[in-house]
Amino acid sequence: MTSVKEFRIEEEPTADSLGRGSFVFTDDYSVFDWGPMPDQIPGKGASLCTMGAFNFELLDVNHIPTHYRGVVEDSEAGTVKDLGECHSAPREMAIDLVQVPNLRYVDGGYDYDAFYDEIGTNYLIPLEIVFRNTVPIGSSLRKRGSPADYGLDYDEWPDEVVDLSEPIVEFSTKYEEQDRYLSRTEADEISGPASIDQLEELALAVNHIVTDRAERAGFVHEDGKIECCYHDGTIKVADVLGTFDENRFSYDGQEVSKEVVRQYYKREHPEWVEAVGEAKVDVEDHDIADWRELCDVDPNPLPDDVIQTVADLYAAGANAYTGDEWFDAPEMDDAVDAVRNL
Repeated sequence: MTSVKEFRIEEEPTADSLGRGSFVFTDDYSVFDWGPMPDQIPGKGASLCTMGAFNFELLDVNHIPTHYRGVVEDSEAGTVKDLGECHSAPREMAIDLVQVPNLRYVDGGYDYDAFYDEIGTNYLIPLEIVFRNTVPIGSSLRKRGSPADYGLDYDEWPDEVVDLSEPIVEFSTKYEEQDRYLSRTEADEISGPASIDQLEELALAVNHIVTDRAERAGFVHEDGKIECCYHDGTIKVADVLGTFDENRFSYDGQEVSKEVVRQYYKREHPEWVEAVGEAKVDVEDHDIADWRELCDVDPNPLPDDVIQTVADLYAAGANAYTGDEWFDAPEMDDAVDAVRNL
């Protein structure tokens, strides 16, 4: 998997009871599903934890169930508290745990039947639920359909952000080595007891809350995703949401999420991006799950000035989104101007 968070377990979940643990956010970053890249972005982990905690607490105010328990400001003390009780930006998030059985790759496919044989009624749903408010330049939606497929009056995709009149909700795989988008029927087949209709309703509610907060802070919320867990008949929002890694935001017409790094690699290291794309296609002809084994080009590290610009963007964005000065960072306008000049 490509996570850039460390995962700690304090109490293991069982077939019918929640466990306890935490995410520790590192300064690693990942683009194009590669996993940790060859360098780090200073302060990125704390900015993601802070934005994620802020959004979970917004969901709590709006009576949306989640696996979030609070943040840990001091890892040695281990005290779990609300974000507003912290004096510095946290890097650790306390969460409830559900079961996550291995999804086995057998005879050229994934064995979801075996996955569900192990879980009882307490599991992480093996789907990502994606919501889209716009179709920006880098959106995968442009590769999977024409504008007319989504009710848009264009013959072809324009070289600019396209606004959607209503959000689009899609489903993709969560635990497969290469994410793939699913039809609603396919998603329903692998969601287990969790209702696809409820997952869509929950995603739209989360999207509304994050979009509203983004607008208040001067951002445009373009798209994002949630992951969910199922416990004793209740669907809860899990993982992390509403950060510059999980969601795509723009500010004054400039992309300000992880898309900045994606576009930099497309522009400055296209041979690696092309090799990644080819490996993801070629893996379908090999009896292996991990397409990285077929990629014969490794990513270059980012130049120091790019790392600093992106680090400033994450920190300034967290300050602006939450409305608090968690980080010693440039004003958002200045951070965005620096990104434009990359």
